[in-house]
Amino acid sequence: MTTTPTTTPTSTSTSIPEEWKFTARDIALKPDLFLSGHRACAGCGPATVLRLVMKALRGPTIVTQATGCMEIVGSIYPYTSWGLPWLHTAFENAAANASGIEAAIKALSKKGKLKQEHIDVIAIAGDGGTYDIGLQALSGAIERDHDFLFILYDNEGYMNTGIQRSGGTPTGASTTTTPAGKIIPGKLEKKKPITDIVLAHDIEYAATATPYYWKDMMTKVRKGLEVKGPAFLHIFAPCPRGWRTEPSKTMSYSKLSVETCTFPIWEAINGKRTLSTPSKMYSLSPQKKKPITNYLEGQGRFRHLFKPENKHIIDQIQQVTDTNWQKLLKQCETTT
Repeated sequence: MTTTPTTTPTSTSTSIPEEWKFTARDIALKPDLFLSGHRACAGCGPATVLRLVMKALRGPTIVTQATGCMEIVGSIYPYTSWGLPWLHTAFENAAANASGIEAAIKALSKKGKLKQEHIDVIAIAGDGGTYDIGLQALSGAIERDHDFLFILYDNEGYMNTGIQRSGGTPTGASTTTTPAGKIIPGKLEKKKPITDIVLAHDIEYAATATPYYWKDMMTKVRKGLEVKGPAFLHIFAPCPRGWRTEPSKTMSYSKLSVETCTFPIWEAINGKRTLSTPSKMYSLSPQKKKPITNYLEGQGRFRHLFKPENKHIIDQIQQVTDTNWQKLLKQCETTT
C-alpha cells in the first residue's frame, strides 16, 4: 500500500468524501492485505472482517494484533497471511503495543528518518483481548491520546482457547466455562457495554459495525483512521464453531443481529451519537424490528433456551434487548 493519506476532513465532518464511498468494484480492484491461505474455520466472521478492513486503508499502515483466533490462523510460523507490516503481541497488550509504535513513528519523523509522510497504526483484538484482558491497556492508550485505531472483532467468546465465556459473551449462551445444565442455563451475566466504556474516555470517534453491512463498516474504518488521536471500532463477527451455527449462515446472523436490535449499529463523533442507516430503519419503523427468537434460533449455544422450562430466559433477553434499544434511541435523540 503506497498511497498517502488524503487531506479530506476528519470524522467530525458531516459530509463523506467521495473516496470513502466504497463499492464492490473497490473491493475487487484493491489489493488483498489479509491474504487467502489462512487457517480460519469455514464461514469465519472475523476473517471476512479483516479482509474488508484491510481494503479500507488510506495509506502506509502498521498492524499490531493481540493473541486470538485471527492471530493464530493468520501467522503460524513460518507462514503469514499479512501483506503489510504486522506484529503479534500478547493477549493484553494490543493497545500498549500500538502506543509504542505510534510514539516511535513520531520520534523517527522528528529526526527526519522516515520517508513516508504518515503511517497509520491499527490495533486488532478479539473480545477477550478487549473486554477483559486488554481493557487496561486500551484505557491507558486512549487516556494518553495516542493516534491509532483500535478494532475489536467480537465473536463473543475465547474461541481459540476452547470457547470459554468472556465479558462479551451474551446472557444465556452455553460455553465450556458456562455450560448449560439443569441448574444453570448458560451464562448468567450480561454482555459488558464495551463501546459505552470506551466513550466514557471522551474519545473523538467510536462506532459499531457488522460485516453484512460492509459499506458502513469500511466507511467507519476510514473515519477512525482520519481521526487525529485514538478511535475505536466494535465489529460484530459471528463464529460458526463457537456459536454452533452453519458456516453458510454467518452473514445471516450478522444481519439478524441488527434486525433484532441485538447489535444496533451506530457511531459517536465527539460524544454525539447517531444511528447508522440500517439501524435507523427500526427507529423509524418499529414494526419491522424482528423478535429475538429469530436471532437465537439455529445457534447451538442457545438451543437449551428453547426448552419449555427456559422460556422465561428468552423473555428476559427480549426485555433487555428492548430496554437497551430504547436507551440508545434516547441517547441519539439527546445528542442531535
